[in-house]
Amino acid sequence: MTTRTPVKAKPLHATRVPLPDKLKNSDSELVHQEELRQDVGFGTRFTDPYSRLINKDGSFNINRVNESFWDRLNLYNRLITMNWVYFLGWILLFYLAENILFATIYVLAGAENLVGTNDAMFHGAFWKAFFFSAQTLTTVGYGHIVPNSFLTSAIAAFESMLGLLAFALSTGLLYGRFSRPVAHIRFSKQAVVAPYLDVNGWMFRIINERSNQLIDVQVEVSLSRLETKPDGTPYRRYYGLNLERTQVTFFPNNWTLVHPITSESPLYGCTAGDLSRSDAEFLILVRATDDTFAQVVHCRYSYRYDEIQWNRKFGIMTNENQAGNISVDLNKLDNTEPATLN
Repeated sequence: MTTRTPVKAKPLHATRVPLPDKLKNSDSELVHQEELRQDVGFGTRFTDPYSRLINKDGSFNINRVNESFWDRLNLYNRLITMNWVYFLGWILLFYLAENILFATIYVLAGAENLVGTNDAMFHGAFWKAFFFSAQTLTTVGYGHIVPNSFLTSAIAAFESMLGLLAFALSTGLLYGRFSRPVAHIRFSKQAVVAPYLDVNGWMFRIINERSNQLIDVQVEVSLSRLETKPDGTPYRRYYGLNLERTQVTFFPNNWTLVHPITSESPLYGCTAGDLSRSDAEFLILVRATDDTFAQVVHCRYSYRYDEIQWNRKFGIMTNENQAGNISVDLNKLDNTEPATLN
């Protein structure tokens, strides 16, 4: 069997630079202590049990306080990233609210100044004003209801301008949502510790859920766990994990990422109990180029110690028929089977 040499992944933390010989031992220790403080951006003070750093949807488990109102609202980002159902619901709510507001203004200004039809046809003056507002806001202008005073004409002119601006913004948001590249990469629900060559390996599996092509896919994995300083103070430390392969040129199939647990691995000699006591979490960042948009997309994920199966390995997802066509069953992404560790 041909032995594959694992490819070292670029660590997420800084690489330690050799110290000059003239540097004193005390200075060397200070530099070493400073290196221990380096992390992937979360800091070293997350010491509460089960304080997940990355949520299952890829968002960061960080809540900001004392933000300004507009920074907290972050309206454009919310409208671009929210669920489609919520987005369309907000658009409909805004449309109804604006028409109700202007209908009320027309009634207060005198609904009798909207001529062309009688109020009974619309079940009252308010609904006549409401439908006139809808026609003005959308610039449809059927013409069977028209303003017949300077005040109502001025209100209609202002509403039509507001409608043009509102629909221009809505169109821009729709385009932004459709043109925003998103990596629809599915991760296996569980990571596994399984045999790998003549050692064991920590593994997880990913697949592109869509038929679009992702190229130059790169993966970085970092281990976060609690450790104790010499004075007994707990702190969170981060390790960049070396992967068997950190990049693939094409990504048409599933990909099993493997971290070989060698003597140089921070997982060497660890058990499930050790990972539990250290509140371990594996942080994952995936980058790729989407050929549809010709832009870089990325996604984040994490596995905690209780989301790792030991003595299991991933099952086969692919199948080849007699015509030579290969099919991949996405429902088998999480399938595992028993395995005996080395």
